[in-house]
Amino acid sequence: MRNVIMNSGLRFLWLAVLTVVLDQWSKHAVMASMDLYQSIQITSFFNFTHTRNYGAAFSLFSDASGWQRWFFTAIALVVSVVILRWLRGTPKPQIMLPLAFCLILGGALGNVYDRLVYGYVVDFLHVYYQQYHWPVFNIADSAICLGAALLIVDMFKNKENHRDSNESAD
Repeated sequence: MRNVIMNSGLRFLWLAVLTVVLDQWSKHAVMASMDLYQSIQITSFFNFTHTRNYGAAFSLFSDASGWQRWFFTAIALVVSVVILRWLRGTPKPQIMLPLAFCLILGGALGNVYDRLVYGYVVDFLHVYYQQYHWPVFNIADSAICLGAALLIVDMFKNKENHRDSNESAD
């Protein structure tokens, strides 16, 4: 089993665990120290604002009748299983792709925990400029976005590597 872990993308699962731990620690700190909807200005464009998200990204379906809690939990759990299976089959030389998937996995599990325990996701990171506000988010959401960005970078990186190997074969 140790060989399977050390010779596959599973060797980066520590990043998923770290993401869940930091996400849950930060959410518990917010819930313990801030009232719901309380906002603390940090800079002229960033606040800590304690909110609850009953929906998906950007509060999509947040005013639905409650089905969304179980629907989004099920999707996240299925995606997590798929990611774990994929990580197990990832060859050792790949680094960026398993790191990206571990960030996505950790973020998904951090938000799944909230949905299962509270029925909503705790959000508190609030970025804005004048009257333009980005939806409030959390560390799990940030990890998912960073993981997605790494997937895009890896896609372009592998595209170049593939083209270079085809040219050298000619």
